[in-house]
Amino acid sequence: MDTDNLRLFVLAAERLNISAAGRELGLAPAVASARLAKLEYEVGAELLRRTTRKVSLSIEGSDFLPYAREILAQADAAKAVLGGPDAGAKGTLRFAAPSSFAQLHIMPLLPQFHAQYPDLTLDLRLSDTRFDAIEGSFDLALRSAPLTDSSLKGRKLADDTRVLCASPAYLETHGIPAAPSDLVGHHLIAWSSLEPRELINSTGNIAILSPANMTCRTILDDGDAQREATIAGAGLSMNSLWNVAHEIATGRLIRLLPDWVMNDRSVLWLVYPRSNVLTPKTRIFMDFLIEHLGNRTEWTS
Repeated sequence: MDTDNLRLFVLAAERLNISAAGRELGLAPAVASARLAKLEYEVGAELLRRTTRKVSLSIEGSDFLPYAREILAQADAAKAVLGGPDAGAKGTLRFAAPSSFAQLHIMPLLPQFHAQYPDLTLDLRLSDTRFDAIEGSFDLALRSAPLTDSSLKGRKLADDTRVLCASPAYLETHGIPAAPSDLVGHHLIAWSSLEPRELINSTGNIAILSPANMTCRTILDDGDAQREATIAGAGLSMNSLWNVAHEIATGRLIRLLPDWVMNDRSVLWLVYPRSNVLTPKTRIFMDFLIEHLGNRTEWTS
């Protein structure tokens, strides 16, 4: 089976555009269409449905796509073995990450990464909403959670310690809570589920942070918006230290109950589907992020 035709199919499936996939590989539209037709003849199934208005994956195409990616990953990995540590640093890497984290910590690194690996294109999909790394067909994804999904492999990037904080102006008006019990009645910039969260201190004591016991007039699912609303004085909020460490250091936000953190054991993981080979381009980007963002002590204190 011709890997060039497989690569064309994968690109066309991701973009739902045969002409665009062909252009990326230096093929004229007629040549790209002919190559896809040849692949479909070889596998005995229609992989892409074409109409005059759009291209879509067939059921057979959806089933075949992960195997096509696997074959290409194996081929790229095999070539990399013969080409040195940076071989395979080319092509397109699809990476998904929370928008808040990416804007603060990954975007500033892009010029350095592209200077180091000029033949590797990053296709970044950024959103603070939960994503499915497998269904989304990502090569690599950043996920903040305990890694319990058996369909994924991952490497730890950094701890994700979450703390309570508020602006000086809010605390001047509403007072500074000295214990978890003092949080009752405070204004809370809440998370979308509104479920209670556990807090834990250094001696192992547990307290409950419950939106039901607080005044919740703002509910957000975006980390940047939550940070800015907290700075503006809309209430206190639970934030990842990677999102507010600078604001706490400069005094724009005050960390509350400093002996307490959220008891969720969350970690920033770089994950990829267990079925995937760790391709050279994925390994390169993973190592780059760990080198520049791993072991950040200001995110764990």
